[in-house]
This record gives sequence, C-alpha cells and structure tokens, in this order.
Amino acid sequence: MSPVLTIAIDICFVLVMLGVVGAFVRLVRGPSLPDRIVALDMMTILIVSFCGLYAIQSGETAFVDVAIVLALIGFLATVALARFVERRQIRDDRGKSSSRSRGEGAK
Repeated sequence: MSPVLTIAIDICFVLVMLGVVGAFVRLVRGPSLPDRIVALDMMTILIVSFCGLYAIQSGETAFVDVAIVLALIGFLATVALARFVERRQIRDDRGKSSSRSRGEGAK
C-alpha cells in the first residue's frame, strides 16, 4: 500500500472516530427522541465506514461483509424506531385532542 493511501486512511480513521464521539454526545444529551434516533443512525453509518476503512487497510474482505450486514441492521432499526416515534406522536395527538374536547385543556 502506498504511503499516501496509508496517511489518508489514518486521517479518515481519526475523522470517523471524532464523528462517533460527536454522535454519542448527541445521543446522550438529546434533547428529543428523534434527535437521539438520528444520532444512533449516524453512529451506525460511521461504524460501517470504520469497517470499510479497516477492510481497505488490512485487505480482509470479511470486514466488507460485516459492514454490509451492519448497514442492513442499522437501516431496519432506524425504520422501526421511526415507526415507533410516529405512532407515539399520533397517540399523543389523540390524547390531547380528546382532553381538549372535554374541556380539560382549556385555561
């Protein structure tokens, strides 16, 4: 492997890890559930890119398979969490509208 490629891969590793740290901070601090879901999805994407970088650096093709499987699982998890948030939002909206119709929401 050429020295330029080695340096570029090392820089990419550092940038990916900085992205993971930033996404982890967003995951912990929030402020809302959708923000946390996006941060988790971003972490998944960054870990997939980490696997791809490691596959390039080591020459092991097995890490590409790991990256593909992780990307598929991350996609399914994001879709499932988005459906959860959507259903939760619909349920909350129904609860607010029924309490307003009974006069409970008026001040």
